[in-house]
Amino acid sequence: MLDNLTQRLGRVVKTLRGQARLTEDNIAEMLREIRMALLEADVALPVVKDFISRVRERAVGQEVLSSLSPGQALVGVVHRELTELMGGQSAGINLATQPPAVILMAGLQGAGKTTTTAKLGKWLKERQKKKVLAVSCDVYRPAAIEQLKTVAGQAGIDFFPSETGQKPADIAAAALDHARRHYYDVLFVDTAGRLAIDEAMMAEIQALHAQLDPIECLFVVDAMLGQDAVNTARAFNDALPLTGVILTKLDGDSRGGAALSVRQVTGKPLKFAGVGEKLTGLEEFHPERMASRILGMGDILGLVEEAQRSVDQDKAKEFAQKLKSGKGFDLNDFKDQIAQMRKMGGLGGLLDKLPAQFGALAQQAGGAVEDKAIRRVEGIINSMTPQERSKPELIKASRKRRIATGAGVQVQEVNRLLNQFEQTQKMMKQFSKGGMGKMMRAMKGMMQGMR
Repeated sequence: MLDNLTQRLGRVVKTLRGQARLTEDNIAEMLREIRMALLEADVALPVVKDFISRVRERAVGQEVLSSLSPGQALVGVVHRELTELMGGQSAGINLATQPPAVILMAGLQGAGKTTTTAKLGKWLKERQKKKVLAVSCDVYRPAAIEQLKTVAGQAGIDFFPSETGQKPADIAAAALDHARRHYYDVLFVDTAGRLAIDEAMMAEIQALHAQLDPIECLFVVDAMLGQDAVNTARAFNDALPLTGVILTKLDGDSRGGAALSVRQVTGKPLKFAGVGEKLTGLEEFHPERMASRILGMGDILGLVEEAQRSVDQDKAKEFAQKLKSGKGFDLNDFKDQIAQMRKMGGLGGLLDKLPAQFGALAQQAGGAVEDKAIRRVEGIINSMTPQERSKPELIKASRKRRIATGAGVQVQEVNRLLNQFEQTQKMMKQFSKGGMGKMMRAMKGMMQGMR
């Protein structure tokens, strides 16, 4: 996510080392580099000009404290301005109205609007314990209604049926009446998208907005569209009283210019970011945390929050006690740790929130630990007997063949898993002894093996 911008800004900071203070001369070249980095990230030109102007005004003449290098001082200035550029404060979902709170979802076709509806519904149900209903008013796109029904079911939220022969206004009225009579807290209305903005589309969604009077009107836009994302957001903002923006596919966009431009251009807050295809791949957008990630500082607070939500605390305590007692780390523990990591978004999701100094570690990890690979590992472990999981040293040639047959894999896959386990076992031994450096080297070896 935003890798190119992070790398460019990292190089800018390095070149400022050794300077006594930030001056007009030594900052001019750095500002040119920052400008190029932002333009390469596909940030809108007016936004770049305004941003550079503010950074120059704040940075020139700023004293460099004895504890800071000029590079660090510049990072502080850029961090504050990036945070301000993206809205300053995080803006959550507003549900302060008489139930049901109607949330109107707008956007072009292909932006991920329907999936985002289910993601946000799941988020409200699990985080805020809301009773959620979703309805599709997209009577034009083939299978659009069926798609929402499917993803709503997967998200665990209720779905109000509609048909392609109905009028969107009639569908919305029926869904709202149903939501009121059955005491729903939130009603999501997924509107029709088009391949491009047109008058008919805007007239229809404006009519739905007037009819429903939603508490939230959220614009869903594909972050990978770059400048087009900003232009589309501006057009929707002119036609509708938007209350916020959700950027999808932010994890797939190494440039990330839309994240830096949309807020400035529309004046509407970025509320959420889609960071994966799974229904759990939705994050609240925190400008300060995103600025930290762009500048290579990571998002440790976000990582801690994710761990608190995802990790089974009882199992974690049990595992810690086991390590502390010196009882060892077996294949049952290995399977549990992989499952916990998957709940937290996989290894890539974790490393994305770590500071830049872990970048080399992330590069070593690559995209190796994918769901398919994790499921294969779990399948192999499930094919073992309880005794083999507790005492992996018992697994010799004949047992490997039996396990491979049971899991439907080659014997080489079983060998690879056992090698990965040995690396992790070494890492855990170092961790229990407090050897962080040795543990990191062991982790690096483990990730190489999981490719």
